[in-house]
Amino acid sequence: MTAATHSTLFPQVPDSPDAVLEGLDPEQREVATALHGPVCVLAGAGTGKTRAITHRIAYGVRAGILQPASVLAVTFTARAAGEMRGRLRQLGAAGVQARTFHSAALRQLQYFWPKAVGGSMPRIVDRKVQLVADAAAACRIRLDRNELRDVTAEIEWSKVTQTVPGDYALAAAKAGREAPRDPAEIAQLYTVYEDLKRDRAVIDFEDVLLLTVAVLQDRQDIAEQVRSQYQHFVVDEYQDVSPLQQRLLELWLGDRDSLCVVGDASQTIYSFTGATPDHLLDFRTRHPGATVVKLVRDYRSTPQVVRLANGLLAQARGRAADHRLELISQRDSGPEPVYTEYADEPTEAEGAARRIRDLLDAGVPAAEIAVLFRTNSQSETYEQALADAGIPYQLRGAERFFDRPEVRKASVALRGAARFGANDSLLDDVVDLPSQVRAVLSGEGWTSEPPAGSGAVRERWESLAALVHLAQDFAAAKPGATLADLVAELDERANAQHAPTVQGVTLASLHSAKGLEWDAVFLVGVAEGMMPISYAKTDEQVEEERRLLYVGVTRARRHLHVSWALTRAPGGRPNRRPSRFLDGLRPGTAGAEGRAAAGGGAGGVERGFTSRRESAPRRTQRTPARCRVCGRTLIDAGEMKLMRCETCPSDMNEGLYERLRDWRAEQARRSGQPDFCVFTDRTLMAIAEAEPSSPHELARIPGLLKRKLDRYGADVLAICAGQEIEESENED
Repeated sequence: MTAATHSTLFPQVPDSPDAVLEGLDPEQREVATALHGPVCVLAGAGTGKTRAITHRIAYGVRAGILQPASVLAVTFTARAAGEMRGRLRQLGAAGVQARTFHSAALRQLQYFWPKAVGGSMPRIVDRKVQLVADAAAACRIRLDRNELRDVTAEIEWSKVTQTVPGDYALAAAKAGREAPRDPAEIAQLYTVYEDLKRDRAVIDFEDVLLLTVAVLQDRQDIAEQVRSQYQHFVVDEYQDVSPLQQRLLELWLGDRDSLCVVGDASQTIYSFTGATPDHLLDFRTRHPGATVVKLVRDYRSTPQVVRLANGLLAQARGRAADHRLELISQRDSGPEPVYTEYADEPTEAEGAARRIRDLLDAGVPAAEIAVLFRTNSQSETYEQALADAGIPYQLRGAERFFDRPEVRKASVALRGAARFGANDSLLDDVVDLPSQVRAVLSGEGWTSEPPAGSGAVRERWESLAALVHLAQDFAAAKPGATLADLVAELDERANAQHAPTVQGVTLASLHSAKGLEWDAVFLVGVAEGMMPISYAKTDEQVEEERRLLYVGVTRARRHLHVSWALTRAPGGRPNRRPSRFLDGLRPGTAGAEGRAAAGGGAGGVERGFTSRRESAPRRTQRTPARCRVCGRTLIDAGEMKLMRCETCPSDMNEGLYERLRDWRAEQARRSGQPDFCVFTDRTLMAIAEAEPSSPHELARIPGLLKRKLDRYGADVLAICAGQEIEESENED
């Protein structure tokens, strides 16, 4: 849910330029009135950056300083661009172009292709992964599904960083990227991928930017034509621009400086795609005369949520951390963040569903609640838990609202009713606009009560319900509005991709939640190995994971629940620990009390449930060992060591397993013994699955005797932590 859709009213268009500025705080007003020269807005989460820049554009247009058609506002998602167009329309600045980099570039490329190249523009390839698979087949390289995805991501990264195949290996090493295959193989695949595109006369998404850059560089006449069209630029989320996008922006600008950029280095979370905050942080260096405005008044979150967000960044390191913004909450006090530990992931999901039900019963709308997780694979458990609890939900990242088939059909039905309603028996007994909409949409599948369960039927109903709610808001804001007026409003919203609110709890990854906000947010799975993710090894990667959690925290307006599970499946070994990012912030960790006191209070704590029933004291008697995947009782010693059936899938860290094997071989060589005398393969496998981070966690792995723990424990823990082992260690 965005700030734009948070209000259910349709605001009146301001009647003058000065009216556009009403309600802005001093810093936002400074942004809105700084219409000349380069401007850099450093805007913390929840500080109203979109409000500031849309009012800036609207004020310039309404004051006659900016011509609508000469302004190009660029951002990074179609949703954000749609929201910006919707806000500008409400402020009386229709006609301003608000697009993504790719959308703006594609329009220019399509228009200028016949003049710059000749003929028709190549088709944009639908499935890049399939083309990569074809390249792999041509190279006789076998890639599984995950490798296909990862190699495709490497090719995308290469292109947005303007890296050619021959330079890939060196560029990847310099950037600290962990290549999914041998760099030479990826370079070969990249080369053949480009050859296949050329042979098939297709281009990919990144080519749109590359070709637009090439045209503007090579054809001065076309570059001048674009610059005569667009004379003022606004770039949102500037911390996420890639080198290629920055180059395109420079070509659009030419030698002018009518540029306003907005960003927050502490929200840089897309470096894996080539994004870098350096352009934001170096803006004053490139533009010495720039106006720099810092927005730190947080209008979104309560002081309790802001305190946690500031605490996260206070522990950060690196260049982005050096430029962090200390947020100051402008809201009334609210509840403290709640930290909950659960026995396993299904229990964690049930606990979240239970708390969500409590919020719904307390009057919090479902659309104002979100469950955020690190990876999309975590979604299914929460979908099931919410469906079991009868709670409506929507998955973030699905197709755009106005592109959904049921919304298209509903729009056609409403348009038909607006034209020929006098002959429609459905409308005989209804007079007000909301009743008319409900009557029309009842023929499309809408009912006053939602269907049971989840899935496609429920999603279709939620889409139609969103149109019903929109009609109610429209009628309340514009008394006397007709069905034809509503259809016109829907058309404008569809053109702007300004979607109404869907009534359902949002399930989303932390990455896809960027730019959104809710009254209540559940951050789930906040445990080591997931936050930070296990493959975040370098300091830079770990710091980006911290920023990702910061983004998650700052999505919450009032209620914030942070949780983690000790193991993945019921019956599994409880070897997980809360994320290191929470150390010193959650109660019970070193420094937490001092930090809380400095901020004015301590966080609330609630231990999780171990089942649907009330929690009970932990039993001390020995219970049968059960498979942590399927729950079957284990009797085989080898299976008991792994805590899973031999046939159940393993979640082993393959890289860790190989490092342990190499270390074991060296230990065996030194002692003159067979490898298994150090540790058996099954023991190494158990360690690689558990990934222990302390002597206590290592000792809990079945079959590890004290003698071996004393001799090898320090080495094993160091390897699990990704550290190098000194050659002199453990010598007899």
